[in-house]
Amino acid sequence: MQRFLALLLLCIAGLTPAAFAQTNYTQPVDTIPADLRGKIDAVANKVLADTGVPSASIAIVQKGQIVYTNAYGKARLDPLTPAAPQMRYSVGSISKQFTAASILLLQQQGKLSIDDPVSKYVPGLTRGDEVTIRMLLSHTSGYQDYWPEDYLMQPMRQPATAQYIMDTWAKKPLDFDPGAKWQYSNTNFVIAGVIVEKLSGEPLMRFLQEHVFTPLDMKSVYNTDVAKLGDTDAAGYIRYALGPLRPAPKEGAGWMFAAGELAMPAHDLALWDISIMNRSLLAPESYRQMFTSIKLKDGSDSGYGLGVFTTPRSGHAALEHSGEVSGFVSENIVFPDDKAAIVVLTNQDASPAAAAIARQLTPIILGADTQSAAQAELQALTIFKGLQQGQIDRTLFTDNCNAYFDQQGLSDFSSSLKPLGEPATFHQTADDLRGGMTFRVFAVTFKDSPQHLRVTTYTEPDGKLEQYLVIPAQ
Repeated sequence: MQRFLALLLLCIAGLTPAAFAQTNYTQPVDTIPADLRGKIDAVANKVLADTGVPSASIAIVQKGQIVYTNAYGKARLDPLTPAAPQMRYSVGSISKQFTAASILLLQQQGKLSIDDPVSKYVPGLTRGDEVTIRMLLSHTSGYQDYWPEDYLMQPMRQPATAQYIMDTWAKKPLDFDPGAKWQYSNTNFVIAGVIVEKLSGEPLMRFLQEHVFTPLDMKSVYNTDVAKLGDTDAAGYIRYALGPLRPAPKEGAGWMFAAGELAMPAHDLALWDISIMNRSLLAPESYRQMFTSIKLKDGSDSGYGLGVFTTPRSGHAALEHSGEVSGFVSENIVFPDDKAAIVVLTNQDASPAAAAIARQLTPIILGADTQSAAQAELQALTIFKGLQQGQIDRTLFTDNCNAYFDQQGLSDFSSSLKPLGEPATFHQTADDLRGGMTFRVFAVTFKDSPQHLRVTTYTEPDGKLEQYLVIPAQ
């Protein structure tokens, strides 16, 4: 009888029992060279060590295929459980692109237009005759966000409904005129989820299972809006200031509906990323609408499409979104032209670890990583010491950079840097891609001087330096 009631509740929630079962993905993927594997692992392990975040799970896509999945650190602290690639993590607001895809699928079925007014499907909302579905999905509606905070407030630990969220936040005066500004708002996607359910005649999760997860073989997606992740998945943690890690409280049922409810292994999210780069699930026009940055009324670019950020990364076209719910932070970047993607899932909220790992992996995955950080530091330090003496090895530089280091320039470098004495520290603090080159930043301190300097370089794919600048650190 108890099992029957459990199954009945799952069906009412729009989920199959399989959606609650342990993930069907069991085997890690590893088809990359050892040196690339070493670089990825080194980045992930260092960021976890630097931030104190318990664990990270990653998936890497190259040439349109998942080539690597791995997990690092501890997924659970009590009992102590190593992270494993098959474990599910909450992906938070990355869920929004799935809600956006559901709306676009309904448009393909002729059941709506994304330029329909919200009032056509959800009456009674503030200025619903002026706000369109497109504005909901692009965060340009003006509806106030019901959860802008980076922690879980006490009222959100109790259950809520989509109707309650709409009544409380979508019936207030708008924060701005529809279409006039871009402002992130979870409320938008709750409204969008209600529209999906009304027009499809079924719960949002059931619609997603039928039209997205099953076609893409995403076998392990979980709805955390109904229940928290199980003991075989990652647990979420919080940290008060610099205190110890504590179990994160769980949002009450209903709060994450359509805006941040999904959990999955990094592998399953990478399958979705592959469908994005291949444009294999939606119609071509739907993808065009989803990935086109919305223009505001004044003509300015919002940098956001429908459920995804569209700003290029490191000189490459990119579709990106992060996610945060209680105890979890995620980062997902798709490089459609490069057929590459980086998925990073972590289990501590309000943490920069997921974004830091993804940022540092970008040049490695896109093939612009010509040097390790240690090699780059050694080369940059050697050049710095040479400049203190007014000398450089011109074989290391491009013609442009050699022209920059003319006689006057070398004299000024030497006269201003030599008095500072021997560098005490010389560390790379950032790297990125731009203009087909690798951009790096180094921080420099000195044994006998309080002066702090910043060195910036651009390295061509062939290893030659197009730039070597020395400026005061701010």
